[in-house]
Amino acid sequence: MLLDFFYEFFTWIMLFVILINISQRKIPDSDNKRRATLLLAVVFLIIYVMVIMCSTFALPTWTQWASLAIGLIVIAIFHKVFWPFRLHCSKCGKRLEWNSIIGSDDNICHSCYLEAHPEEKKKEEEKKLTPREKLERSFTAADKVSDIDWDNWEPTESCVLTYVTDGGRILMIEKKTGLGHGYINAPGGHIEIEETKTEAAIRETKEETGLDVSNLEERAVLRFQFKDGLRMLGYVFFTSTYSGTMIDECEETKPFWTDIASLDYSRMWEDDRLWLPLALAGRKVNGYFIFDDLEMIDSSIEEYEEIENEYGRE
Repeated sequence: MLLDFFYEFFTWIMLFVILINISQRKIPDSDNKRRATLLLAVVFLIIYVMVIMCSTFALPTWTQWASLAIGLIVIAIFHKVFWPFRLHCSKCGKRLEWNSIIGSDDNICHSCYLEAHPEEKKKEEEKKLTPREKLERSFTAADKVSDIDWDNWEPTESCVLTYVTDGGRILMIEKKTGLGHGYINAPGGHIEIEETKTEAAIRETKEETGLDVSNLEERAVLRFQFKDGLRMLGYVFFTSTYSGTMIDECEETKPFWTDIASLDYSRMWEDDRLWLPLALAGRKVNGYFIFDDLEMIDSSIEEYEEIENEYGRE
């Protein structure tokens, strides 16, 4: 009876074990389960040979069953080696899929596997990203200006700065709120919808200093890539034409005049010391910067006779 069973099903059982082992090779972290399927195949083969021998030498039928019992006892004693398989996730208890049953030595579901292997989770998330999302991730991952595809870089925010000069003096503001609070900078802010950059420069200067400015000259276009994903495009204007009475301070800023020769760059953004002296000298500048919060990671400055101005509206 037992011999008939082996004759009928042995080939199919061994083929099934081989197919499982081949499948396990494609599943990461499955060394223990791959070894277990091979060991089960070896034990099954030994039992099969013992049953054949019992039949060949006309031994009593019970010897065949004894051979089977010995094999099962060996498997039971070393069950952790022979049977590392589980039907449910060892962490969350969720029913496992087939690949997780025969693979994944941790016996965890796909969700728990990704939590335990952040690198695999990252790869899977990247596969789901659109081409634009992959491009944006490359921006935040970049540590060098040269690593960024600036031709396809688009700002998430656009803003203006307006430097007002009066002889050897320059009008600055102390930032009281928002990004870069505590730093000193030129009056400026975001460009509103349906507003040109020049209109924004005039409006922001008025709001932050109380002065009306005109005859603005654009001298710099600055591109800032932040590690947190912020992509800021800044247009820098200069003028010496202004009127009105300067306010003491507003909710966001405190304006003040200072000598150009004694500008305190230690209280300014790191990039300012690279491009601002050039712009103060009347040169046209394109700037590219990577920041991690307030720390500048990398920079590139280029001078032009005419500023490259592919963004924004006049």
